[in-house]
Amino acid sequence: MAGMFSTKGRYALRVMADLAAHEGWVSLGDISKRQGISRKYLEQVVSQLHKAGYVESLRGKGGGYRLSKAPEEYTLGAILRAAEGGSLAPVACLDCFSSEICPRMDDCSTLPIWRDLGAVTSQYLDSKTLADITTDSGDSLAEPCDK
Repeated sequence: MAGMFSTKGRYALRVMADLAAHEGWVSLGDISKRQGISRKYLEQVVSQLHKAGYVESLRGKGGGYRLSKAPEEYTLGAILRAAEGGSLAPVACLDCFSSEICPRMDDCSTLPIWRDLGAVTSQYLDSKTLADITTDSGDSLAEPCDK
């Protein structure tokens, strides 16, 4: 699987972690520089986070964005759902927010595997908070992939 989450989802986590790590109002320009993400793309990501009520905005000099709540109050699952459009389904046929229903759903032998993977993924991400990724736990991986 090349990627279960879009860049919007991954960037949303990075933006939220950046905001959690900095006090007060934070400009998109500063986030863009620190995270290496284009400002234009950040505007789209932050717009979804703002719409979900996860960030507050203030226009003008000294303005920017900040978290609406404490980092401990956001689950990573909730942030990803806001950025990904509501679903963490590993395959399109399990996306309850899609208007399409898979015609093979009734006789698909792989469906239980995908459903279980989605459940495990959701449980894990819902058990982790934004605070978990903003504190240095020393658990960084030297190798990002299991081989």
